[in-house]
Amino acid sequence: MINVGIIGGSGYTAGELIRILMFHPNAKLDFVYSTTNAGKPLSVAHHDLLGDIEMNFTDKVNPEVNVVFLCLGHGKSKSFLTENQFASHTKIIDLGNDFRLNKDEVFDGKKFIYGLPELNKTAIKNAQFIANPGCFATAIQLALLPLAYAKLLNDDVHINATTGSTGAGVSLSETSHFSWRNNNMSHYKAFEHQHLGEISESLHQLQADYKNELLFIPNRGDFPRGIFATLYTACNESLEDIVAKYEAFYKNQPFVTVTTTGINMKQVVQTNKCIISLVKKGNRILITSVIDNLVKGASGQAIQNMNLMFGLDETTGLHLKPSGF
Repeated sequence: MINVGIIGGSGYTAGELIRILMFHPNAKLDFVYSTTNAGKPLSVAHHDLLGDIEMNFTDKVNPEVNVVFLCLGHGKSKSFLTENQFASHTKIIDLGNDFRLNKDEVFDGKKFIYGLPELNKTAIKNAQFIANPGCFATAIQLALLPLAYAKLLNDDVHINATTGSTGAGVSLSETSHFSWRNNNMSHYKAFEHQHLGEISESLHQLQADYKNELLFIPNRGDFPRGIFATLYTACNESLEDIVAKYEAFYKNQPFVTVTTTGINMKQVVQTNKCIISLVKKGNRILITSVIDNLVKGASGQAIQNMNLMFGLDETTGLHLKPSGF
């Protein structure tokens, strides 16, 4: 069994890790660390766990676990790892943004591999330290990687993507209160979202000469979870050829499905799936990408990475069914 520790156990991503790991056949929760809830049952923060798991939060870290998931606020993983040392065999998966960019990938002698399995699967299998991708970044990269691989990104990419309120984290802010978010919609960080850096680096990994812009408008949706992303760019290839390239690229990627039909978020919410729809309009290709921001965009992908790091089938514990109603 893989002994698992979770740091920052009170937030949404930690709650999703616990929910999935409870039924993982090869993993066992060793501890869930939270200084604010130490000594209290996990169900105090994660009400969906009431009656399902008898475990309390702790403010003690077991440095000998096989793998630790860091679910801390962005920018806090470095300070935590500076103050807390783990055993030489412990694998670390960071769900924050501290190590995602090339300039930040090495910290205290540890090299963090960017953990997008559909791009870096071989490196992930051999890694000890993983920087888990951002949620918007996951949906957008999966939409664009086949075009980059085929060297077909030759124009600006226009991106409009909407995320659920859980994407803002568990701490309240002006734009996460129900009275503000319900029946409302807004955009934020237009053209300068922090995920653009990791998206750009991944595209350049496959198409080094891509020099056009990624014009990204992120939106806040009035629903709790999910990402619905639409992207378009100029492309002279036929729809049939583009579909063939996407299907070939994702042939051995069990969580990505390619279609030419209309898609919606409910097809992926509560799962580790990404569905990509392709439509051709004139010389433009319209790509729609849907994921669950907390599963494929965070905790599910982190467990997928754990599976790869420990030599398991990457789908282990992740056979999750959405509800369409």
